[in-house]
Amino acid sequence: QVQLVESGGGLVQPGGSLRLSCAAEGFTFSRYTMTWVRQAPGKGLEWISSINKGGDSTTYAASVKGRFTISRDNAKNTLYLQMNSLKPEDTAVYYCQFDGGRGQGTQVTVSS
Repeated sequence: QVQLVESGGGLVQPGGSLRLSCAAEGFTFSRYTMTWVRQAPGKGLEWISSINKGGDSTTYAASVKGRFTISRDNAKNTLYLQMNSLKPEDTAVYYCQFDGGRGQGTQVTVSS
C-alpha cells in the first residue's frame, strides 16, 4: 500500500526556517521523481519543487527559488524540503507527491 507521510510543519515567524520531511512506503522510492506542492487557503495546488530519482537534478518554482531546497535520502525512503527566509505568503498545506499518489499534507503557517 502506497503511503506518503509529511511532517515538520508548524508556526514560524517571517524570516524563519522549517524542514519538512516525507516518509514513503509501499513503493520503490528510488525509482521515482518526487515533488512538493502546496495549497494556500482558498487557492489551488501550486507546484513548488521536484527532484529526480537519483537526487542530482532539482527544479524550483520562481516563488521559492533561492529560499527552499529539496533533497532526498533513498536509503531512508525520505524526501525533504528545507525552507528558509519564510514569508507570510508561504503559508499553506504542503504535500509530497509522485506519480502514484500524494500525502495528507502538513500545515505551514508563517506569521508574527
